[in-house]
Amino acid sequence: MRSFGIPDDIQQYVVDHLDADPVASRLAETTRDRFGDLAGMNIGEDQGRFMKMLVEVTGARTVVEVGTFTGMSALWLARGLPADGRLICFDLVDTYVDTATEAWTEAGVADRIDMRIGPAADGLAALPGDRHIDLAFVDADKPGYRTYLDLLLPRMTDAGMILVDNVLWSGRVADADDTDDNTVALRDFNDHVAGRDDCDAVILTVGDGISLIRPRTAPAARA
Repeated sequence: MRSFGIPDDIQQYVVDHLDADPVASRLAETTRDRFGDLAGMNIGEDQGRFMKMLVEVTGARTVVEVGTFTGMSALWLARGLPADGRLICFDLVDTYVDTATEAWTEAGVADRIDMRIGPAADGLAALPGDRHIDLAFVDADKPGYRTYLDLLLPRMTDAGMILVDNVLWSGRVADADDTDDNTVALRDFNDHVAGRDDCDAVILTVGDGISLIRPRTAPAARA
């Protein structure tokens, strides 16, 4: 998968300057073999490395993922965690869990991942209500994005960050004539985030567009 709006030759240049990762490569190939065109739902290696680095530089210890599929994004997130860190993954079905677990085990991160099957909104609502999540990644059903944000934001630490995938939707969000349900949901989500006063956000043209959202905290009082 190449980043949105990036020409093929530039994307290839980026890929050529990444160290080869055999586990991620095998997971991508296995996903294509077992699930065909659905493999396009996996994030690219450049995005995965970016997310791993975010976990590392922020010192995140508790990470939440909404939408796991065959475990590519979870693989990279878990790799950024310390040995005693925890990644809680939510996915609606267990169809892809075996494929994901194979890769996580091979990478030596399976013990950091808590896979939970069922509606993500219910799972998020059942988490402790205090601010304990350091980083979250949302890549699931697009109409559910606003609900997931509402459930995650009050649970984020002051320095916590929420990453939301596919917010550019191959550019279709900028086409007012595109009224596909997912396009409309993502367009509404982006407008909603921009209008909130309890968070700061920026859209990056990485992958299919990633929004970085963090809670807006009150400025410290001056002495």
